[in-house]
Amino acid sequence: MSTRALVVDDSVLFRRVVSDALAGLPGLEVVGTASNGKLALDRLRSLTPDVMTLDIEMPEMNGLEVLEAMKASGSSTGVIVLSSQTLKGGAMTIRALELGAFDFLTKPQGSSPEDSLLQLRGQLQPILQAFERRREIRELLGLTSQPAPAAALAATPAATPAAAPAAALGRPTKVIRTAPPLVLIGVSTGGPAALAQVLPALPADLPAPVFIVQHMPRLFTEALARSLQAKCALRVKEAADGEIAQRGVAYIAPGGRQMKLASGAAGQILIQVTDDPPENNCRPAVDYLFRSVALHFPGRAIAAILTGMGADGAQGLRLLKRGGCTTIAQDEATCVVYGMPREAVKTGTVDFVLPLPKIAAAILRAVAEAGA
Repeated sequence: MSTRALVVDDSVLFRRVVSDALAGLPGLEVVGTASNGKLALDRLRSLTPDVMTLDIEMPEMNGLEVLEAMKASGSSTGVIVLSSQTLKGGAMTIRALELGAFDFLTKPQGSSPEDSLLQLRGQLQPILQAFERRREIRELLGLTSQPAPAAALAATPAATPAAAPAAALGRPTKVIRTAPPLVLIGVSTGGPAALAQVLPALPADLPAPVFIVQHMPRLFTEALARSLQAKCALRVKEAADGEIAQRGVAYIAPGGRQMKLASGAAGQILIQVTDDPPENNCRPAVDYLFRSVALHFPGRAIAAILTGMGADGAQGLRLLKRGGCTTIAQDEATCVVYGMPREAVKTGTVDFVLPLPKIAAAILRAVAEAGA
């Protein structure tokens, strides 16, 4: 059974490029195109596609308005946003993800339409595979293909024990901490919406700094920080090289760069932003951050792996647990993509597997137990 796709873009050339990119993927059938948001909604009703690629900046009705209409109607069509790599495009993309878009891509800048087509096809394939996997899992779990409302998810059974050795279950290893703890969060696909649930539940006087790696290109993380700041009591900002981390501040790794932590001369938490190579095909990478904390601040972290594709963060989490840190993974039912949390759980070093609405409370509890 093929996946039915609708292509929406105001550029004739780009509609053709996206359509050709999709048509070259196994199991994909392009059932229609649309040049603006109003036509897109008409095509959604008449063609009922499984997935739609959606340009954000369009005349008459833009992509955000399309997503708002889809959300209001309860549409189950998955949406992959295609965005320009600009600050405005980044802000609109973050809003699109908060409105329920499955994932996003920046429009390729190939030297020719053929080059752009190949770039786009390579980027779309893993996203569409993850989307199909998510759809299968949600059907098996008896859920709709759209994420369930937070109120419904809150009724999910509490902490599911991780598939780990007995020593790794239950309460985390007791470590005597003589300094404030650090909260670490690694996330990818579905991240902006997940962070928009977790961070607003943390108080302004949180006695710990928060460090976030969200897989995103440059400019998009600045837009993400601004969007989250508008929702949070915590201060949320994009991290800068050389900063001394402060309690009650959430630092987001800059898109397209790496973030690690080191101990300052007086024991401060020093943020270092580098151009070191990608890890796990990611920059920023969760493992890169987690490994630095395991090295310089053993036993002091509360680390959470949230929704996302791939395995980034799993090995870093193993190192953190070896030093006695508290470890959390988001459960499958509430993930947009159960990739990174699944790989973390497979290491046998996750203390708690939790639905998304319970993760902030678990972080607060672990911070309190740290004696901060």
